[in-house]
Amino acid sequence: MKKRVLSMMVMGLILVPFLFGPVSAKTLRIGSMGPLTGPYAADGNDIKNGVLAAIKVIEDEGGIPGYDTIQLFPQDTACDPKQAVASANKLINLEVVGVIGAYCSSSTIPASATLAEEDIIVITPASTHQDVTDRGLPYVFRMCGRDDAQAPAAVKFMKEALGAKTIFILDDKTTYSQGLADGVAKASEAMGIEIVGRDHVNQGDKDFSAVLTMAKTKGADIFYMSLQNHSTGSIMAIQARRMGLKAKIVSNDAMFHPNFMKVAKQAAEGIYVTYGYTDKTTDAYKKYEKIFTAKYGEIGAYATYAYDGAIALLKSIKAAGSTDPERVKAEMMKLDYDGASKHVKFEKNGDSGSSYIAFQVKNGDYVPYWTPAQGVLK
Repeated sequence: MKKRVLSMMVMGLILVPFLFGPVSAKTLRIGSMGPLTGPYAADGNDIKNGVLAAIKVIEDEGGIPGYDTIQLFPQDTACDPKQAVASANKLINLEVVGVIGAYCSSSTIPASATLAEEDIIVITPASTHQDVTDRGLPYVFRMCGRDDAQAPAAVKFMKEALGAKTIFILDDKTTYSQGLADGVAKASEAMGIEIVGRDHVNQGDKDFSAVLTMAKTKGADIFYMSLQNHSTGSIMAIQARRMGLKAKIVSNDAMFHPNFMKVAKQAAEGIYVTYGYTDKTTDAYKKYEKIFTAKYGEIGAYATYAYDGAIALLKSIKAAGSTDPERVKAEMMKLDYDGASKHVKFEKNGDSGSSYIAFQVKNGDYVPYWTPAQGVLK
């Protein structure tokens, strides 16, 4: 490691046995980062469990030569930038060889910069802001899609499939949601959809009557919810239905989570959500699904991307026969296979491509509704 000071090393060595128990000298250590507590905890635990499922698969296949076990050190970022950096430093002290995370872009961006100082590979399964991979950091990868792909796909859907002429855009001021809302606004202007209103809410708000009244008064064809938290989205959807908002509701990938529908219930019916397409009929997905559901239950939105990210990291370490970051990265750039979530092949900047389609909530399920290539699905 390039910049670790001696005191940090000593502290790490002292704390590890007390915090995590004895670690074998032949243990391959990897980390995960995500919100394990607070309003986003469901997503953070999905990421952690996706990585654990991947570890089981690799160990069932014989593990990594030279190591007895693979151990995960999950860290709680709480979707807070300062806590994310602190979590990154903990993982540095634990000498992990790679990290899967984080969830919120506002956490991933600063945490990955900290990990980059020690040449630690990071693969985010959930952070879609373009700055994650556009900063030129050599060991940062992304398994999910990008906002600058999601936004134009969403607007194309709204215009072509829903016949939208006007839109009201809402975000919650986070790096992710506001960046995506900016992209939707830009794409709407380019595609001839009039923006009749744009507003913001705060994380933790429970009463959305003021902004929903404004949206109802504007009479837009589309009410676009760009929110970081599906819990907030559920509450907003319920209040929008009670208020009689007639606009079609379109939302972002953060709403692609079972808990959104569990809380919103009937209010979620008919809502459209953009998210990356996953073919659940493939052998790779079925294998993953069997392992994940047996131990962790229902699959959350970003668990599958986390699983693929961990598989990609561990496959590359095994192929490299080393944990040297440059050698592992070289093997990662050679990957070209069908993962559980998508076909895994990394681009030069660390992205793995976007495949956004529109789903509609029907009978408590996300049903594919529209794709950029095929239009509305019959």
